[in-house]
Amino acid sequence: MAQKIVLVGAGSAQFGVGTIGDIFSSKILAGSEICLHDNNPETMESVREQAEKFRLSHQLDFTITATTDRKRAFKNADFIIISIEVGDRFKLWDEDWKIPQQYGIHQVYGENGGPGGVFHALRIIPPILDICGDAQTICPDSHLFCYSNPMTAITTAVHRAYPGIKFTGLCHEIASLERYLPKIMDRKFEDMELTAAGLNHFSCVVEAKDKKTGKNIYPEIMKKAYEFFATEPGYSDVFEKYKQTGKVMWTEGAKSRAQLGIENSAFDWADRKLFKFVMENYNLLPITVDSHFGEYLSWAWEVADHQGIVDFYDFYRIALGQENRPEISLEVHERVVAIMEGIVTNSGYLESAVNIPNNGYINDLPSWIAVEVPATVSKAGLVGKKIGDLPKGYLALLRNYVGVYDLTAEAVLHKSKDFVIQALLANPVVNRALPIREMVDRMIRQQSRWLGYLK
Repeated sequence: MAQKIVLVGAGSAQFGVGTIGDIFSSKILAGSEICLHDNNPETMESVREQAEKFRLSHQLDFTITATTDRKRAFKNADFIIISIEVGDRFKLWDEDWKIPQQYGIHQVYGENGGPGGVFHALRIIPPILDICGDAQTICPDSHLFCYSNPMTAITTAVHRAYPGIKFTGLCHEIASLERYLPKIMDRKFEDMELTAAGLNHFSCVVEAKDKKTGKNIYPEIMKKAYEFFATEPGYSDVFEKYKQTGKVMWTEGAKSRAQLGIENSAFDWADRKLFKFVMENYNLLPITVDSHFGEYLSWAWEVADHQGIVDFYDFYRIALGQENRPEISLEVHERVVAIMEGIVTNSGYLESAVNIPNNGYINDLPSWIAVEVPATVSKAGLVGKKIGDLPKGYLALLRNYVGVYDLTAEAVLHKSKDFVIQALLANPVVNRALPIREMVDRMIRQQSRWLGYLK
């Protein structure tokens, strides 16, 4: 069924090329126009040429267009997929991570949670709000999907600025379960019925059943997973292999592991210690895979695998900086195509994880906070699955962070430095008070191009 699908940030080889291949794989979306939109005409044109060449060689029934004019791109759009970053991604990430540490704040990462996550959100939310504002004016019935981080902060702020907008955050973290649980359980992934819930990058499996018998298999998962994380190679092992071979595939997964000579590794783990600690004390299995979970916890600094985290970061930075960029393929990598197909066909299928306003899906969390829950997909859009009560200890951790998202959204919408300071003082990761204002002033000066709006 022909649709107009706009890719915002299409000049990114990782996003543009991968998403185009995903769409090309869909028979349901055949006949659609794929409109590439990016601020960089050179990189956008490179992706367009690659896509058009692939389309012609495979005789695919799609139309490829490209424009730097957002209003033109959004005209008659049915779906808009956003994956943007601002500035030099790793330079800014380094600043988000390391400057707060210089002021004595122990944060394990710095992309989504903690002070680094707040500054990341303050940079990226304004341009995404601009995108959403244009969509509301030009194509108000369109569905918007966002891959950018920090996803909970973005999704919460967007829905606060534009109530009723069809905006959904999508993250691939849930797919990690498919990568390691079959080995842990020695059974096919499709034979397990898993439900995860929480906040983006701060989510746990809350229910696990045998799909055929309905038996609760969570106790078995917990026992076997604990043993798995006690013995499975971590990212430091992977990085050592890289340093020995000088080779690294730009994508993660089995192929890259095989190239590095670690075929027996089921997964390259950046933070096994934190997972073990959470399982011991909360009897829950987190679903994140690259140390994000610890970004939201005041005590994660003490138990995190810091060498594994730094090695993962270095490995990731090298991998994305390689010259051998990905090629278009008809293999599906992301879940957005299935969601678009579900909307177009009114399928009513259950998607495993989306980020949408809570609206009562998780009890005892505010309705306005964006939660990560399963959702039914139909022509009406996405409706979350009612999770109900979460274990009290886990819920307390989630509630500890909700106020940070509230104040971050208010900081952007009101362009308020005071709200930034309050968001940091409310942040459970922040263990210092007196240097906060000085740190915020420093970050605003350092990143004035993106944070200069804060007064």
